[in-house]
Amino acid sequence: MSIASPSASACETDRIERSVQIDAPRSRVWRALANAEEFGNWFGANLKGQAFAPGQRVQGPITIAGYEHIVFDVVIERVEPEQLLSYRWHPYAMDPAVDYSKEQRTLVTFTLTDAGGGTLLTVVETGFDNVPPGRRLEAFRMNSRGWEGQMRNIQRHVTAG
Repeated sequence: MSIASPSASACETDRIERSVQIDAPRSRVWRALANAEEFGNWFGANLKGQAFAPGQRVQGPITIAGYEHIVFDVVIERVEPEQLLSYRWHPYAMDPAVDYSKEQRTLVTFTLTDAGGGTLLTVVETGFDNVPPGRRLEAFRMNSRGWEGQMRNIQRHVTAG
C-alpha cells in the first residue's frame, strides 16, 4: 500500500491531497464512495438510510470510539458516477460548544482513475485559508493526518474478502 502526497502540497496551507492505489475495479471503489451507508462503514459514521445526491445534506453520528459526540455533516456538491464525488463540510469540527455554521465549509473532492489493473483514488480538501485563524492550523494538521488514515480505511474496506 502506498499513500502519496505531492511534495508541492507540503508547503501549502490551503490544500491537502492524498492518493492511494486500490487493487479493485473502479466500479467497486465507486460503490464504497458513493453509497452513503457503505461510505459510513469505512469512514466511521452512521449514515444508514441516507443517500449522496447533489445539494443533499447528509448527517450522522461518528462511530469511532471517543468521537461519538461528533456529527458527520456534509453537503454533497457533485456526483459523477465512477469519476468524482465532492462535498463540503466543516473541517475538524470537534468542539460541541462551538457553532461552526457561521464558518465557510472546505471542499472535499474524491476522484477515481484507472491505474495498473486497479484504481487510483485521490482525495483533495481545499479551503483551509477560509477557516477562522484560531483553528485553521489545527484543522489542517488533523485533517491531513485524518485523510491518510481514511485512505487506508477505504483501501482495506474495498479489498477485504
